[in-house]
Amino acid sequence: MTHSLVTGGAGFIGSHLVDALVARGDRVSVLDNLSSGSLDFLAGVRSSIEFHELDLLDEDFDAHLADVDIIWHLSANPEVRTGIDAPEVMFRQNVDATRCVLGAMARCGVRDLVFTSTSTVYGEASVVPTPEEYEPLAPISAYGQSKLEAEQLIERFCEEENGRAISFRFANCVGPRSNHGVTFDFFHKLRADSGALEILGDGKQFKSYFHVADCIAGMLAVAPAETCPGGGFAALNVGSLNGIDVVTVADAICEALGLPDVQYHFTGGVDGGRGWEGDVKRMLLAVERLREFGWRPQFGSRAAIVDTARWLDENY
Repeated sequence: MTHSLVTGGAGFIGSHLVDALVARGDRVSVLDNLSSGSLDFLAGVRSSIEFHELDLLDEDFDAHLADVDIIWHLSANPEVRTGIDAPEVMFRQNVDATRCVLGAMARCGVRDLVFTSTSTVYGEASVVPTPEEYEPLAPISAYGQSKLEAEQLIERFCEEENGRAISFRFANCVGPRSNHGVTFDFFHKLRADSGALEILGDGKQFKSYFHVADCIAGMLAVAPAETCPGGGFAALNVGSLNGIDVVTVADAICEALGLPDVQYHFTGGVDGGRGWEGDVKRMLLAVERLREFGWRPQFGSRAAIVDTARWLDENY
């Protein structure tokens, strides 16, 4: 039986991963400080997992790595605003926490790691859809830079400790249990005022949105031992096959909520209509490499947004 340890396993994506790992028969341990996650997300599997509430930055967690075969490192701060207002916090929670995980792996002899990264490591790519081999990697946000630096730490670990690691570079993941991002934001704005919706930027930002079910299927489609059998680091994109602009996102949410007459108000944004400082205005990932492992996304961007909005409507 594979012993999987999931950091951030009580979060949005992490909890879905835990569900899937339990369903396939893994022994699962979860480390989470519950700063953004919730034990409610793990209610269906709580009796089947080992849960430890702790902060990777502040506590010694080597004892929890005993007999662990693979670490799924999802613990991170995903909030864009943190990167703008307090970048030092973003780097501590995303880079320093990763360094702590890698140090524990080296001490405890754990070789395999799966890391959740982001499309923002590519910055404003001149090639869209953007493949994994695109260069230069030039993030324009603290969040993207923190994930890139974490990837570099992982790559060094693989070289020095004969580790095997996959970094999944995500587009915008949505779906049940979403607790941040544009769909979550628009939903709550519309709950407060069903007749008007403020949209950051000029509404022309074009991005890929993919469903958490497709996310988890992609993560489980390939293992570090398959991509790097002799040791090494590999990056794999995960996203939908298409992208949509922010106005289409708003239209889809309004349709899902049965709100036909919402008036949109655009803030105009900064620097060419971006929604915020560091916002990548156009993003779509090439996912052919992951598809070679048999993965096929079931949702397009619009369908993923609609399903998320309906879940939010039923649960909030």
